[in-house]
Amino acid sequence: MVEIKRTESTSQSIDSNSREEEDKYRLLYSKSKVYVHPTAYARDNIPGFVALVKREATNPTYLLAWIPESLLNEKGTAEWDKFVKIEESPGVEEEEDDVVLIDMPFQRPESYAFSVPLTSIYSLIVHPPSLSSWYGSIAINLINGDTLPTLHFHDDESHSFTLQSPQTSVTSYPPPPTEGVTHVPKPINSWGGEDLLARLRQYAHVLRSTLQPSLFLIDPSRADVEAHSTQIFADDAVDDILAQSSFTNSHSPIPAHRRPKPLASTTNPYSERSSVLHRSLGSPPLTPSQSTSQARMALLQSFSNITRATRHAAQNILSHPLAKPIVPHLPDPVRSLVNANGEWGSWVEKGGVGEFESARVYLARWARIVAEEGERARRREAQALPPSSSELAEESSSLGVFELLHSTSNLPPPKTSRDPAHPVDEETWNGWFGEDGRPKIRLEEMKREIFRRGVVAKSSTRQKIWPFILGVHAWDVNAEERDAAWKAKQQQYQDTKNEWCGVPEVFDRQDVIEERHRIDVDCRRTDRTQPMFAAPAQISTTDLDDEKGLSKRYSTISPNMCDIGAQSPSNEHIDRMASILLTYNFFEKDLGYVQGMSDLCAPLYVAFNGNEEMTFWCFVQYMNKMKKNFLRDQSGMKQQLLTLQQLIEVMDPELFRHLEKTDGLNLFFCFRWVLIAFKREFPFEDVMRLWEVLWTDYYSSSFVLFVALAVLESHRDMILRYLVEFDEVLKYCNELSMTIELDTTLAQAEVLFLSFAQIVADIDRRKAEEGEGSNGGLRHRGSRGKEQQDKATLSRIELSEDLRNLLKTN
Repeated sequence: MVEIKRTESTSQSIDSNSREEEDKYRLLYSKSKVYVHPTAYARDNIPGFVALVKREATNPTYLLAWIPESLLNEKGTAEWDKFVKIEESPGVEEEEDDVVLIDMPFQRPESYAFSVPLTSIYSLIVHPPSLSSWYGSIAINLINGDTLPTLHFHDDESHSFTLQSPQTSVTSYPPPPTEGVTHVPKPINSWGGEDLLARLRQYAHVLRSTLQPSLFLIDPSRADVEAHSTQIFADDAVDDILAQSSFTNSHSPIPAHRRPKPLASTTNPYSERSSVLHRSLGSPPLTPSQSTSQARMALLQSFSNITRATRHAAQNILSHPLAKPIVPHLPDPVRSLVNANGEWGSWVEKGGVGEFESARVYLARWARIVAEEGERARRREAQALPPSSSELAEESSSLGVFELLHSTSNLPPPKTSRDPAHPVDEETWNGWFGEDGRPKIRLEEMKREIFRRGVVAKSSTRQKIWPFILGVHAWDVNAEERDAAWKAKQQQYQDTKNEWCGVPEVFDRQDVIEERHRIDVDCRRTDRTQPMFAAPAQISTTDLDDEKGLSKRYSTISPNMCDIGAQSPSNEHIDRMASILLTYNFFEKDLGYVQGMSDLCAPLYVAFNGNEEMTFWCFVQYMNKMKKNFLRDQSGMKQQLLTLQQLIEVMDPELFRHLEKTDGLNLFFCFRWVLIAFKREFPFEDVMRLWEVLWTDYYSSSFVLFVALAVLESHRDMILRYLVEFDEVLKYCNELSMTIELDTTLAQAEVLFLSFAQIVADIDRRKAEEGEGSNGGLRHRGSRGKEQQDKATLSRIELSEDLRNLLKTN
């Protein structure tokens, strides 16, 4: 056996070092060529070893680990050979005379390496090799809800798997003798994942679910065992019932091999059975003269239990949220099952949290509804008041929950400038330009008006304004210069598209095929409720007809637009949008296409009514703002969430402390908000209105973080009062989708930004004053003590460079 000795960091304490040095890590199992697939490209696959490790201690701990080959290579060939030795070792006994100590490679986040105790693993999702997937895979789900990188078993490359493959080139009879009496052949398994499961069963209880065959539970609880191993009835249950009756010994024309099997003993043979029907049988008859009526009653009672179990299962299925669309089309007797209290009402609907946690989430949701209704009533009352009284009421509530600014400065609370009731229409827009097409106002004034008022919800107006907001059209030029620049962009788009369109050697290249597939799958499921994507196209298709006439095979992402398989059907608009995204993949070669970009492209495509060139260039400009969100190492998203965390700490310390207690400072519930700019949190029309505001960069290039902060602050009271676990906060925030009011959120986001700007200015001013008065000053007593304390608190706040960058625009 091989023992792994972990090398501790010198920064740890002496006691910790001495304790860890006594621990030994024994390698029990190793398998090579187990890959992690970070992307869809085969060139990005990372090979490594999957291993089972035993930590020798008073209470031994078994670990499942995956170590990339790159980390082992850093230690030299000697370390590599030790893992290979265990992989080739046929025995499973923990021998004490074969001990080799190696250093555990340091884990790095970018290497995808992991090592987790078996006790922290909840389940495995196992997919054997199939026709659609050449390599089998195992996904590991932890008890805390995390999912480790999926392991793909490349058995055709694995040394251990090729060793156990039989040689078919030369055969002889009789077979040659074995290699000595001590030779123990390795068992031949169908694939590497099955070999790993077989070894796991030696150190943990592995239960395969009867509900989902690909699900394997590790050391399941009693509730999990009952839920995942109970069947409604077994094949031999009816025979066991009839075997209790006199029918067994009667003369019957039924052949003997078809008759019920006689009972072997008088003990209860059903106590260990797992089906509902077996459990309902109870004790067998005490005497062989039991009447036929009792057997008949037992059989009827058993089928009654089956009916009840089936009804319960139907309730669970029909109560699931995904079943809601089909419920109206079901017969009335079946539809009545939906009103019953099914399992999903107490588990799935509650997101898997416990009973008391679910009650807290429910109370928080109820409190939110009451608060929103009260806010709407307050607004209706404010509108009914005279103008002066209404303005006073608005001024008193504009700052919201922030008291830090009040207590530390004499500045008035900021007010929002938003006026969405009077959006910029086509007449107003045309009035901003002279006869030669040159604008009469500055670019900053245009952005200010768009930020304040938005754009009227009309496609023709947005088609004029959006290219200027996004920077596709230059601002301070005349119409002739603008048209010339646009013709150059149109030609550039066609040149980029021609790199793949109609070019067989490029179109059928392996990397392009992979990108086409990813883009096609994403586009088929993006905004299918929009008319352009839900039905066949109704606009002119002259350009597509020309392409089809030349070479449809090498120009259309989905040549068969009506194919219906595992994916949703495509149509002309879906294929056009896919062409735009594939062209962007060739235009931006460093980044390429990343999942989620179709969500950003779809509103642009709809607004420009399928105009490829304008959609493409507006998408390019939008991606220049959002590119950091789609970096493959997610460094851009991590940096933004960290900045949002720091912003919460400055603006709302109480909420920050609460999230810290609930382990919610990772802000995972804000990830989707920031990644695609609230695309899935608002209705489609509100998304376009929100993006118009964000594109202006009027206050900040990262104004989306203030929108996220505004959403959290709108629900802070419910979060602080009711939600005490991270799962509860995550579930609550996820359920805010399609319930957030856009105009109120944008107004509060503006107030938050202005408040933050005042706080930053006040912090800088007070630090400058402290520097000037540090040599000597008078102490203030009495009523000024509280003021001095607040000033000292404000001056102690350290603002990072990321926070200061929030005040900048591009």
